[in-house]
Amino acid sequence: MSVRMSDPVRPLTGNDRYGRRPPVKRRGAVRRMAVAIIAVLAVAVGIAALSIDGSRATAQRAATGSSPQVLARTDSSAFLHRYLGADGRVVRTDQGGDTVSEGQAYALLLSVATGQAADFASAWRWERAHLQLPSGLFAYHWSNGAVVSNQPATDADLITAWALILAGQRFASPTYTTSGRAVASAVLTNETVTVGGSLELVAGPWAVASPVVVNPSYLAPEALTALATATGDPRWSALATSSTDLTSGLTGFNPVHLLPDWVVMASNGTATPVGAADGTGVPAYGLDAQRSPVWLASSCTTTDRQVAARDWTVLQHADHGGGNLGYTLSGRSTSSQVNPLGLAAAAAAAGAAGHLRSATSLLDQADQQSQQFHTYYGDAWAALGRVLLTTDWLSPCPVVRSA
Repeated sequence: MSVRMSDPVRPLTGNDRYGRRPPVKRRGAVRRMAVAIIAVLAVAVGIAALSIDGSRATAQRAATGSSPQVLARTDSSAFLHRYLGADGRVVRTDQGGDTVSEGQAYALLLSVATGQAADFASAWRWERAHLQLPSGLFAYHWSNGAVVSNQPATDADLITAWALILAGQRFASPTYTTSGRAVASAVLTNETVTVGGSLELVAGPWAVASPVVVNPSYLAPEALTALATATGDPRWSALATSSTDLTSGLTGFNPVHLLPDWVVMASNGTATPVGAADGTGVPAYGLDAQRSPVWLASSCTTTDRQVAARDWTVLQHADHGGGNLGYTLSGRSTSSQVNPLGLAAAAAAAGAAGHLRSATSLLDQADQQSQQFHTYYGDAWAALGRVLLTTDWLSPCPVVRSA
C-alpha cells in the first residue's frame, strides 16, 4: 500500500452531524504586575488547580478518591441518562431530537461495558425495530418518526455487532450472540472490498466502487479482533491486519501527519487523504478522525498503539492540547472551539506515548468540557474515552493505567 499526502491549510467547515460547541474565549493581555499578584494569591490559597491544563479535575478526583472505574461508570451513566429515552432511542437533544445509528451503537457499547442489561435491551430493541434493514445493516438517520436516510454507516454496524457479541457473553444471552454474528456477517457481505490484494473495511455499501472510500475512524481494532474470535471467520483477522497497515501508512511520514477524516483508495491500494466522503476537499483531522487515536490506543496490538503515539508528537504542540474541533494534518488549528472528543483523542495519544499525567489531565479536561457544554457527541466520547482508555471493560489493554 502506498500513501499520497496533501495538507494545505484551510479552515474546517462545520459539520451538523456532530453539533457545535461554544467557542473558547481568548485571554486578553494582562499586566505583568497583575499576573504576579494573581500567582502569589494562587499559591497562598492553594487554587493552582484552576489552571487550564485540567489540574482542577485532577485535584477533585484525588480528594474524592474516585478511581478510573468510578469515573468511567459515572460518565457512561450520565450519557445513558441524558440521551437514552425510555423507549430505547438515543435522542440527539442538541440537534433537533433526531437519531443516528452511531448513537444507538454507542449506547449499546456503554451499557454492555458497565453491565446495564436493561439499557442494553432497550437500545437494541429500538435499533432493531426502527433502523435494521433487510440486509441486516442499519439505516443511518431517523427523524420525526421515520427513517430519512437508509444508507448504513459502517462504524455503527461494526460497533453494534461487537456490542452484541459482548452482551451475549456478559449477559449470558445466546440470542445476542446470534444477532451479533448475523450483523457481523452483513458487514462482511456489504461493507468490505478487496483493494490492491487486501480486504478493506469501507465506509458503507455505497463506498465499495473504485476508488473506494474509507473512514479511518471506523477502524476499531478491538472490535475487529473480537469478531474474529466470535465468528471464526478469517476475514475479520484480515481486516484487522489491513486496517493496521492503512493507519500506520497514513501516519508514517517524517514529519508525522495526523490521521485524516476520510481516505480514498485506488484499485492498486494507493490511499489518498481527502476532506469529505465524496472524495473532495482538503484533508483534515476533525471530528471523524479524532476518534481514531482512542480506538488505536485501546488496541492490544503494538503497531496500533504506535500509530496513536505518533499523533502525540503533533498534538502535544497543538492549540488547546489537541482539543479543538479541527486541525490540518500537520497540526495547525482550523477552529478555536474545543470539544471533548478532541481532548479524549489527545489523551489517548499521550497515553500511548507513555505520558500518563498528560493523558489523565486531558481526560479530566474532556469531562469539564462535556459538563459545561452538553452535546450528544461530546458526552458520548467523554464516556467512551474513559471506558476504552482507563478500564478493561471493552479492551483488556487499557493504556492509561495510572498517573
